[in-house]
Amino acid sequence: MKFGFFLKHFLSIFISLTTASSFCQQTIIDAGTLTGYNNALKLYNNKAYFAAQKTFIAVKDKSLDGSHLRSDAAYYDAMCAIKLKQTGADKKVVAFVEENPNSNKKNKAYFNVANYYFANKKAAYALKWFQKVAIDLLSEESKKELNFKMGYGFLVTKNLTLAKTKFLPLINDAKYGNDARYYYGYIAYRLEDYGIAESTLKEIADNESYKAEISYYLLDISFKSGKFNRCLKVGIELLKTSRKKEVSEISKIIGESYFNLKKYAEATPYLNAYKGEKGKWNNTDYYQLGYAYYMQNDFENAVRNFNKIIDENNNVAQTAYYHLGECYLNLEQKAEALNAFKSASEMNFNKEIKEDAALNYAKLSYEEGNPFKSVADVLQDYLKTYPKSKAYEEINELVVSSFIHQQDYEGALTFLRKRKSKENIALALEVSLYRGIQLFNERKLTEALSFFTDSKRSENSEINKKAHYWEAETTYRLQNYKEALTKFITLKKFQENDSEKVFSLIDYTIGYTHFKLKEYNKATLAFNDFLNKSDIENAIKNDALIRLGDSYFATRNYRKAIEPYKKVVNELGAESDYAQYQIGISYGFLENNDLKIEALKSVVNDYPISLLKDDALYQLANTYTAIKDHKNAHLAYDRLLEKHPKSIFLPKALVRQGLLYYNDNQNEKALEKYKQTTSQFPNSTDAFEAVANARKIYIDKGDLDEYVSWMSTLKFINVTNSDLDNTTFAVAEKKYFESKDTDVIVSRLFNYTRSFPDGIHKLKANFYLAETLFKVKEFKRAIDHYKVVLEKEQNDFSEESLSKLSQIYLQKNEFDNALPLLDRLEQEAYSKENVLFAQSNLMKGYYETEAYDFAIAYAKKIVQKDKLESSLEYDAKTTIARASFKTDDLITAEEFYIEIERNATGELKAESLYFNAFFKNQQKEYLKSNKIVQKLIANYSAYKYWAVKSYVIMGKNYYGLKDVYQATFVLENVIKNFNQFEDIIKDAQTELDEIKENEAKTNNSVIPKKAEVIQKETKN
Repeated sequence: MKFGFFLKHFLSIFISLTTASSFCQQTIIDAGTLTGYNNALKLYNNKAYFAAQKTFIAVKDKSLDGSHLRSDAAYYDAMCAIKLKQTGADKKVVAFVEENPNSNKKNKAYFNVANYYFANKKAAYALKWFQKVAIDLLSEESKKELNFKMGYGFLVTKNLTLAKTKFLPLINDAKYGNDARYYYGYIAYRLEDYGIAESTLKEIADNESYKAEISYYLLDISFKSGKFNRCLKVGIELLKTSRKKEVSEISKIIGESYFNLKKYAEATPYLNAYKGEKGKWNNTDYYQLGYAYYMQNDFENAVRNFNKIIDENNNVAQTAYYHLGECYLNLEQKAEALNAFKSASEMNFNKEIKEDAALNYAKLSYEEGNPFKSVADVLQDYLKTYPKSKAYEEINELVVSSFIHQQDYEGALTFLRKRKSKENIALALEVSLYRGIQLFNERKLTEALSFFTDSKRSENSEINKKAHYWEAETTYRLQNYKEALTKFITLKKFQENDSEKVFSLIDYTIGYTHFKLKEYNKATLAFNDFLNKSDIENAIKNDALIRLGDSYFATRNYRKAIEPYKKVVNELGAESDYAQYQIGISYGFLENNDLKIEALKSVVNDYPISLLKDDALYQLANTYTAIKDHKNAHLAYDRLLEKHPKSIFLPKALVRQGLLYYNDNQNEKALEKYKQTTSQFPNSTDAFEAVANARKIYIDKGDLDEYVSWMSTLKFINVTNSDLDNTTFAVAEKKYFESKDTDVIVSRLFNYTRSFPDGIHKLKANFYLAETLFKVKEFKRAIDHYKVVLEKEQNDFSEESLSKLSQIYLQKNEFDNALPLLDRLEQEAYSKENVLFAQSNLMKGYYETEAYDFAIAYAKKIVQKDKLESSLEYDAKTTIARASFKTDDLITAEEFYIEIERNATGELKAESLYFNAFFKNQQKEYLKSNKIVQKLIANYSAYKYWAVKSYVIMGKNYYGLKDVYQATFVLENVIKNFNQFEDIIKDAQTELDEIKENEAKTNNSVIPKKAEVIQKETKN
């Protein structure tokens, strides 16, 4: 025992002496360095850190490596850096520890650095250093300080479990107790350990430092523990003294407490007072307020909150959408209800809600239409999904009705033919009629005919009669006039014993059919029968009078022809200029030239825009010639030549006027007219007549040299080869008119054009050849021969050649080739039908080539005409509307689309409705725009493009009406269901992205597109 004590004492003395010896050795080496160290230490203790650090650094640099003095100087240098907040101070601490791993100051260094960062409110950074401290080397007080500060660091870094273990030992400490107890209770609250949280926090509830926060936590704990009555009692009192920033959260707890107690009226103001997390609500917040309004039957406010719930698929969303549907129904907004029920029916969180929502969705689809899917498909989907539904029979009966309602007659027929009951067979015959009419309106006449023939088997007399009528009308339109006539006569017999005369135009139609068959006597009987009836529409009455006059005229009964023509003139009906002209011609055949002249002069002077002015002038001139009134004849010819330079009568007028001068011995003037004819209209029949007439004048003059000289300038006259030319062509022409063998005709004509490329009959031969090839649909070969005809100026064949060649190019959609021909045809055509053909196709061609201004100009020409087929009139108006829209003339576009909509059918109706909705949206008349879209969807959804496009407008309307749910629902369904329409999907996606971007500013549950992209990239 004594020995051990002695040994221990000896070792202690030995260590002291060794240390003293070492230190003395260093002192001997540099006593000044030690003095500097002591001075620096004094400065450090007096907090003169900058001066102290400079001296410590000097001491460190002068001290020996591994010496205590160097180690201590490095330590204090690092501590000064920490105190002075120098950049890289922490690196100095790390360097000190690495260089002096056995230093007794290492632990203290870590502790000091950690405290320094903690004091500077960098708890998370301090925690890193606290974790380096060896706790066993600390005093008890320092251990408490370390635990408290590490607990706080773990709390800041959200490592709540570790933080809890650090605060727990301190909750009864005199120094740290209250703070530790608060943080411990708060952590329990955050970890939803509400029992411990409540018991812990109550113990310091009166502490002024934490009173406000603890009051809120205790209130929230009571709420989360389901103590709603207590929440109301405490929360309402707390609200009186709470700080402004706490009002929102406390109001939310009070509101939700009332909500959970089903006191919805009381809940509403408090739920409304909630400001959200960082100024944003989430979908649950909107649901609670919406439901509170819903339970008070305040459906408008309920909708305003339910419809903010987007971008979520959970029980809250399904329930919200179901109640949203109910709210819409109560507000009589069925189309909106349909969408809400659809959303609810597609979620699986509540099976009862899912099925009931699906039933409502099916019924509303039938009532309102469904743009995303055929109504019949929606109904059949319900039947397949819920075969045991109590509503099964009810929905089953709606399927066929839905097909018919949506004008999907083809679908209805398919459905009925699969279920061949007696009722379905009868109904199929009726639907066949509707399908036939639909095809008829689409001008698919051959397809339509079979449906009318089929529906004639119906036992329903009304359907049967209509089927007969439409079959006859279709046959007529297919130009099978004899067959059509038989059917119309049969139909008339059906109607004789019928008290209700359904087909009031039957005699008019029969008259027209006889007229087409050139059975003019029978036509007059039918037209007279029709005109003897009352209540005839003026336009049809005038047309019947014109055709009656034409029928009499065709049978040379001119006196009777004049009577109906005069009625049209007197009533200023459509084509009254034509009637006046025909009166004049009729008087001519009756050899009453005075009345003929009077009637023709009326055409010239009383009808400013008549296309028959040149006809009338030509006939006037001829009539004056016949009665030897040469002066007035010349006046009429001159007026024709001056006012109508493109008239087809010009070459004939020139020749006749030349002949008139010749008969009056004015040979030079006659020659002038003949030469004008050959110059302007070479190769025409009139040109050859002019040459023959001129030859007589030259012979009379005895000036054959001048005649021969003039003839040499006429390229269309081949004097040397004329006999062979004439003979060859005569053979070819005979075959053209008499042979039925196309190959022989083509061979003969081609032989002529090859043998006589510049022959006398060049134009006629090429025209005949082109016409023959056109007839057998060898359009490519026909083109070159029509071009030969059209290389020359206006001639006898140019009008028909222009018409046919432009048709060939139009069939090939070669508008660049067709347009110049059509332009020329419009200028040169004598036939009104050809003028109209040219103008209508110029309109179409310019539209297709995006020359919209020209398209509009021609369309306006067409709509100004007195008598037009309704289809052409609507084509013209549609072109004006479309082209005006393309050129941003929205006022004109809107005007014409509204006009089109009145009487349009089928796809054109759908298009016009779409634009009506578009313009209303532009004018911010969102409700009116939506009603138009609903009309389109309900009645014309078979025209998918316009229905889907209109739904994008509806999405914009809903957002304009602040109905976010409807807007996003509509746009998302467009994108999901209609990828065949890329342009529409692009518009819908752009609109949807903008909406989500806006809504994300106020709703935490909404993820804007940019955030979605970031999330996807992160996952990948």
